[in-house]
Amino acid sequence: MELVIRDAQVIDGTAGPSYRADVAVDNARIAAIVPQGSGPRPTANRTVDASGLALSPGFIDMHAHSDLALLRDPSHEAKAAQGVTLEVIGQDGLSYAPVDDRTLTQVRTQITGWNGDGSDIDFDWRTVGEYLDRLDHGFDGEGIAVNAAYLIPQGTVRMLAVGWDDRPATAAELDRMKRLVAEGLHQGAVGLSSGLTYTPGMYASGAELTELCRVVAEHGGYYCPHHRSYGAGALEAYEEMVALTRDAGCALHLAHATMNFGVNKGRAPELLGLLDAALASGADISLDTYPYLPGCTTLVAMLPSWASEGGPDAVLARLRDDGTAERIRHAMEVEGADGCHGVPIEWDTIEISGVSDPDFSVYVGRTIARSAAERGEEPFVTARRLLLGDRLGSTILQHVGHEENVQAIMRHRVHTGGSDGILQGDKPHPRAYGTFPHYLGRYVRELGVLSLEECVAHLTSRPAARLRLPDRGLVREGYRADLVLFDPETVAAGSTFEAPRTLPTGIPHVLIDGRFVIEDGRRTDVLAGRSVRRAPGT
Repeated sequence: MELVIRDAQVIDGTAGPSYRADVAVDNARIAAIVPQGSGPRPTANRTVDASGLALSPGFIDMHAHSDLALLRDPSHEAKAAQGVTLEVIGQDGLSYAPVDDRTLTQVRTQITGWNGDGSDIDFDWRTVGEYLDRLDHGFDGEGIAVNAAYLIPQGTVRMLAVGWDDRPATAAELDRMKRLVAEGLHQGAVGLSSGLTYTPGMYASGAELTELCRVVAEHGGYYCPHHRSYGAGALEAYEEMVALTRDAGCALHLAHATMNFGVNKGRAPELLGLLDAALASGADISLDTYPYLPGCTTLVAMLPSWASEGGPDAVLARLRDDGTAERIRHAMEVEGADGCHGVPIEWDTIEISGVSDPDFSVYVGRTIARSAAERGEEPFVTARRLLLGDRLGSTILQHVGHEENVQAIMRHRVHTGGSDGILQGDKPHPRAYGTFPHYLGRYVRELGVLSLEECVAHLTSRPAARLRLPDRGLVREGYRADLVLFDPETVAAGSTFEAPRTLPTGIPHVLIDGRFVIEDGRRTDVLAGRSVRRAPGT
């Protein structure tokens, strides 16, 4: 054998009891598992003493925004050091394939706050398949830091076929969108994502989304919506997603499934009741969450959708016009804009976490309300100046979550872990660097919300099942050797809101395909990651 991991506490991903065993790895696979006292111990060219450590499958991040980071940073310690061996990207309906020259320019501008402007990336792809090929080649043909699966972004598809207009798609435009989705699935995407509070994806009707989901269902993929509201009308938004995927016969995975804002305090049981009823009727539903209270997005996403019609240049033009800017302010502060989930914006909950232009770095780490008070002006004046000066590139933390909701949802049997980690900005959300050890340290060891075995299943086998991966997500003979060794007594997120890029503790070893990407707590130079493609017909 190439490697034996000796005397590990195996937490195999099934949620069953852990057990002591030697685990042998050979040719990128788990070759043998020998429980303590059950037979001859395997031997290998190398042995790792795992006494005091737990061995689990690699963690799967079901909601990641590493679409360009995987091509920018060969180390990618933000995820590798957490034990993440697979990320699902292409989230929230906005990413970089499929595109043409026009839409590539537009989407790069729109999600600069998520991924940077991409000026350091050679965008030598246009189709989903070409993007996945680029991930496979990675750095000098060697691959990328961790594995990645891709969701086709519905907003980008609508950008291609319809543009930025707030109107129904024509029959011809809908046919083109369906073809684009089918092509992306055929090329290896695992499903379709939407960002239904982001333009232009939010302009799609339920009927339009249903038609696209029928295509997804035909190809064995799943639909992953960031639905129309996480605030006022959140339950109605969840109900819409459940109903349209039921009509389409499509599997549903709810992205960052939270119940936020004051109107939803303590209402997680209502969401879980809705899901339980749907599951009992035969629906195929799963969800992901991050174990933190604040959300994270771009400042421009808070605007009403009508202000974003036409794309980024049109947004900037509207903000420059005093009369239109006043209409935007009224929609946000008085009416409750759809961009802010139908809730009147509270500027003291909006903290700037990053800017594209360093000239505006003074805003980072401050709420809009605080910056406005320091300048002696109204908050919208400050927000407007920042949106215009930073050309829509600013990211925010939105402090609107509720701990009881977070804990209730993470206990649910269809829950999985997703970081929703945005790696850009001077002060990113700590979930980007800490989600998975935070689950294990805070919510398992400290609070006992989940048992260790249950939590590992949430982070490994359940997401693997959603992705229909036949050889990942379990410590089982014949499975890929994507493995994490961690200390259950010390594992913890190092990242905090004050120091968000601090790496975790208590995770000394991470392997992908049997190769150490983290060894003795340090990142190696191994690039074992590749695109993980949905096999046709699965």
